[in-house]
Amino acid sequence: MNTGNGNSGDNKLDRIVADARSSRDEREQGYRERALRMYPWICGRCARTFTRANVQELTVHHRDHNHDNNPADGSNWELLCLYCHDNEHSRQLDGAWSGGDEVNDTVGATHKPFAALAGLLKDKD
Repeated sequence: MNTGNGNSGDNKLDRIVADARSSRDEREQGYRERALRMYPWICGRCARTFTRANVQELTVHHRDHNHDNNPADGSNWELLCLYCHDNEHSRQLDGAWSGGDEVNDTVGATHKPFAALAGLLKDKD
């Protein structure tokens, strides 16, 4: 019940402001906020530049894919735009699906289209 002196409303407002500040401090301690303070707002793959207007499209990628590995120096983080981040994780899933242990496990081409070129050029002379 409100006593008319406004204390109830003031206490509620103080609590809301304190909760908002606490939430902000907690977020800033998170790895995303630390990475955004540490690195320039540029995608590490496509070099797209971000501003305050679109920074929500910039994500923190964990290089070793372990979201619990958050060293203070940021050595496991990489800022990627949404598209490059999705592409990175798609490549990882594709590699696992195809049976490869690593994303970069690829078999080189076996066809050699220019193997006989030297012989053909020699015959022309």
